Amino acid sequence: MHGPAYVVDGDGLRIRKTEIRLFGIDAPEMNHPHGRKAKSALIALCRGQRITAEFTGLDVHGRTVARCHLPDGRDLSAEMVKLGLALDWPKHSGGAYRDLEPPDARKKLWLADARQKGRMDVWERFEASARERAARR
Repeated sequence: MHGPAYVVDGDGLRIRKTEIRLFGIDAPEMNHPHGRKAKSALIALCRGQRITAEFTGLDVHGRTVARCHLPDGRDLSAEMVKLGLALDWPKHSGGAYRDLEPPDARKKLWLADARQKGRMDVWERFEASARERAARR
C-alpha cells in the first residue's frame, strides 16, 4: 500500500483510511512528555511524501502494523528512533532499531520505556498526577 499519510501520533498514521502502527517502535503518547514533539517530527518526515507501507501483522488493538518507507527508501521507524523521539521495542522488532537510539533516549522517554518493561504503575501514577494538575486549574 502507498499514498500520502495522515499522522495520528508519533508511531501511528493512516494511509487510504487504513490505520497503521509503525513497526518495532514505541513513541510517547500525545498526553505524555515529548508526545506532541514526536507527532510533529513524524508529520515533518511525511509531509508531501508518498509513504509505502509493507504490512507485517496486527497489534493487540487491531491496528495494522507495517514497515513504512519514504520515497528515498528511509524507514520511518528508524528515522523516529534516530531523532530520539521513539524507542526500539525489542519484543516486536527483535532489536532492529536499538543501535539507532541516542544515548539519552530511554531516560528522556521514560514512560515509553516503563511500558515496554511492563511497569504500568508508572503510567498510572503519571496519569493520576496529570488529572490532579488539570483539576487544580
